[in-house]
Amino acid sequence: MSAAVDGIKEQLQERFSAIRHPETGEFPSVIVHGEAIDDLRLTIEGSPALLAVVKGQMDENELDATSFQPIVSGPPKAFLSYSFDDRAIADKVARGLMASGVDTWWAEWEIGSGDSLRQKIDVGLGNCTHFIVLLTPSAMKKPWVRQEMDAGLVRRISGQARFIALRQDLAAKDLPPLLSGMLSPELDPSDLDQGVRDLVNDIHGVSRKPPLGPAPTSVSLPATGYSKTATAIAKIFVEETTDAMFSHPPKGVDELAAAIEVSENDVDDALHELRDFVTVSFGRVFPKADLFATFDKHFMPFSPEEDALRIAADLINDPAMPHDTAEVAARYGWEPRRINPALAYLLARKLIVDYQVLASSYNCIRVVKTDATRRFVKSRS
Repeated sequence: MSAAVDGIKEQLQERFSAIRHPETGEFPSVIVHGEAIDDLRLTIEGSPALLAVVKGQMDENELDATSFQPIVSGPPKAFLSYSFDDRAIADKVARGLMASGVDTWWAEWEIGSGDSLRQKIDVGLGNCTHFIVLLTPSAMKKPWVRQEMDAGLVRRISGQARFIALRQDLAAKDLPPLLSGMLSPELDPSDLDQGVRDLVNDIHGVSRKPPLGPAPTSVSLPATGYSKTATAIAKIFVEETTDAMFSHPPKGVDELAAAIEVSENDVDDALHELRDFVTVSFGRVFPKADLFATFDKHFMPFSPEEDALRIAADLINDPAMPHDTAEVAARYGWEPRRINPALAYLLARKLIVDYQVLASSYNCIRVVKTDATRRFVKSRS
């Protein structure tokens, strides 16, 4: 049965890691979870555009069993749609966005003499993470603004871009029906700078909401995508391990319950959440290497994902890159506690050759690239 499960996991890994975005050439990173045929699940990482392609090749059951993790490389990219009659305002918006770290496509500086208008606009729309349209009474009458809005709405529906409608001298009730349910900020001509600052904050995810204070009787924990109890358990393992390898440190269910002040039933439920990251046997809990690869970034001063990309990039780009794990660790000045989660990250996604052995200080004794390593570096760079 174990061999059958491994075979199916290998097929799923190969199938979905081979999907490529037809325009950017990006490949996804794929992790297959589960130890039983009826509990196999996927985590697929990639840009929003690539994830949309992957979703299009899945059936309903596969979609339900998959967690999609969007990876956005580089600064946010905005496409600014406007009427030429509103050029002066659009100029201030575009320059304000560029000055605040938002790479902005604006026709005034993107289209030159002899360029194909359609091709340039298609490229700008295809790369944007945020579609911004400046809506005024004049813009509402322009057919090309409506055409660009159609393209922006398609990207929004497919999950590839956010759609932001800015209004000036236009009442919310006069918006097209498809936009009536969206928040549409209004620009105040007398304080345009503030309007642009609010737009920049929205794009960068800076909330206007004040920070939440700690609950009186609970420990403040980061948002990890898992419950507070599961996160608290992961935090214990992350902070107490010395090598970030399997089974260190082992903990009893009763120990964990006492440490985080919850019932053993609550711990059991949290361990079910964490079943991809721990092994439970006779009341003892043993962390897997993937736990540290996943949760270290929340509690440690380094990120296994970033460390893994650094290792992978050096494997591809540096002919002098060593393959002995101890030499790789020495190259970066990393102890086993730091390099092991990065190795676990690479191994889980089959981005390096699997040279795992028993009685070693590292999750694998050699670090050797594959074709998947190159695709990973190219897709994340």
